[in-house]
Amino acid sequence: MVFVLNRSITWTLSLFFVFTGVVAAAPPITPQNLVARVADRCVIIHWDAVSDPTVTGYYVYRQSNDTGSFALMTPSATWMTGFADTQVQDGTPYSYYVESVNSSNQTSDTSVHISATPHQLSDDQFLDFLQQTAIDFFWYEANPSNGLIKDRSTVNSGCSIASVGFGLTAVCIGIDHGWIPMTAGRDRVLTTLNTFYHLPQGSGVAGYAGYNGFFYHFLNMQSGLRDGSSELSSIDSALLLAGILYAKQYFSSADSGDVRIRALADSIYDRVNWSWMEAHYNGIYMQWTPESQFNNVGVWIGYCEAMIMNTLAAGSPAHAASGQYLYLSWTSGYSWQTQYGYTYVNFPPLFGHQYSQCWIDYRNIADPYMSSKGITYFENSKLATLANRAYCIANPGHFAAYSDSIWGLTASDGPPSTGYEARGAPPPQNDDGTLAPTAAGGSIAFTPDESIAALKAIYNTYRVQLVTPYGLGDAFNPTKGWYDNQDIGIDEGPIAIMIENYRTQKVWNLFMQNPDIKRGLSALYFSPTTAVEKNQSGIPSRLLLEQNYPNPFNPTTTIGYQLPFLSHITIKIYDVLGRKVRTLVDGVEKPGRYEVEFNPDKLSSGVYLVILRAGDVSVVRKIMLMK
Repeated sequence: MVFVLNRSITWTLSLFFVFTGVVAAAPPITPQNLVARVADRCVIIHWDAVSDPTVTGYYVYRQSNDTGSFALMTPSATWMTGFADTQVQDGTPYSYYVESVNSSNQTSDTSVHISATPHQLSDDQFLDFLQQTAIDFFWYEANPSNGLIKDRSTVNSGCSIASVGFGLTAVCIGIDHGWIPMTAGRDRVLTTLNTFYHLPQGSGVAGYAGYNGFFYHFLNMQSGLRDGSSELSSIDSALLLAGILYAKQYFSSADSGDVRIRALADSIYDRVNWSWMEAHYNGIYMQWTPESQFNNVGVWIGYCEAMIMNTLAAGSPAHAASGQYLYLSWTSGYSWQTQYGYTYVNFPPLFGHQYSQCWIDYRNIADPYMSSKGITYFENSKLATLANRAYCIANPGHFAAYSDSIWGLTASDGPPSTGYEARGAPPPQNDDGTLAPTAAGGSIAFTPDESIAALKAIYNTYRVQLVTPYGLGDAFNPTKGWYDNQDIGIDEGPIAIMIENYRTQKVWNLFMQNPDIKRGLSALYFSPTTAVEKNQSGIPSRLLLEQNYPNPFNPTTTIGYQLPFLSHITIKIYDVLGRKVRTLVDGVEKPGRYEVEFNPDKLSSGVYLVILRAGDVSVVRKIMLMK
């Protein structure tokens, strides 16, 4: 038996127990599987959580130069299964070991020692470091018994289903890099999908994890059931499903585990009832709760992080929402702006430009709105990121540190006075001087040079204050002297995934092969940009109803019309008394020029009116039938 406060009494106590017959409580289990990550003047170590309910934390010890005694680095036991050491020098070897401690203040035997030597990193090595430590969050902040992943790196955090979606993809990336063994990674993914497949669904207030295939935003890390009064979240369910479908694409072999993963992925996705979550053909509801149902609930309209949700909703093989109405309602809220010399569809916080593009490759596809603007959503996100950086360079709020190399506003933690908020610019939204590494990291595929420079500058300037066991802390505010010591799954995810897309494009390449994603994009009127570019010169600049030809006519005539945007249109024929006599067109059509033939059949000679309606715009032409 070992007591932390006075190791010299260990032998005496042992004799006491022998001679008195008192049975000592078993010491806690020794931590296992230590690993190390190194960077410039930094060593991070991790170990597996001890499966002992009495363990309350861990002590970390360090030895320098492989000589001398080990020094205690955590005077107060840390509950985390990781430790970031920034008080080290490059080129010096260090050794570490860990002990667990229980509620009786007993410590375990020492773990095996692990050695690490910090050193400066090349850009590629630095990206490896950031990517691997981000992936570590999803491995070590998970419950290995059910695969649920915490929302953030705090001891009592609940599970965020969006964090799980990012985490499933991150585990696959970790396998590709050899950071996670294939067998262990497959087992973790299979455990996670088994959990979500079997968690109870129902409309009750308690005792359920979801309803109609959707899941509550936050779940209990142990039971997997609704955490508190959490909402049934459409966007967070979508981010979970994105990770599930990526796992389906990734585990593609005939291995029985792979087969089971694919079957579970299909079952979880197929049962999501998107038509139930659809707001009367006006977009997808943001949430539902058993207490309030859909009362006073907003709808996803306008450009933001939910593009991937629309794709999943429109592509569902079993319960799809209407692609045409999703597209029309979604784009009706777009705001095309010029900010700091960049013109793009605006959404100030960068996460809105990043989340969907973690999985969907928008580089070579466009919907009618974007094709009419001559760019893709990928290019739009690049422009938004450059505008975000330009805003920080201009620094209209006169905050500390904002510059061409330290920039990035997005949803993140903030100082205690504000907490977690969606920060963004331009125009400024909740800008209080707080910057987040995920802003630059999650945009690395859009702006690699600017993002890498920012990440290096943040690391080099704030290494001591900001480095955590999972890389860089979630956010920092030099103006207020605040540096976050926590990490958040939905901010770690874009760093890990977008670094991979920047370097190998593997996540994009695999995800875009999924037939449901292809169907969803098609339903939302996406087409390859090669085809869009050929037709760009032919996209009309205004709504036009052409004069029919011939006119006067008998027996038939052709009516041409031009649409500058995708819309639900009608073309109807009326007599001079205002009575409708024919409907020639009634449906949704893409931008372009069209023709429709009118056969008056049994109508009498005379003047008729052709009325084209597109949205709330109408155009009228007179035509003359002569028999």
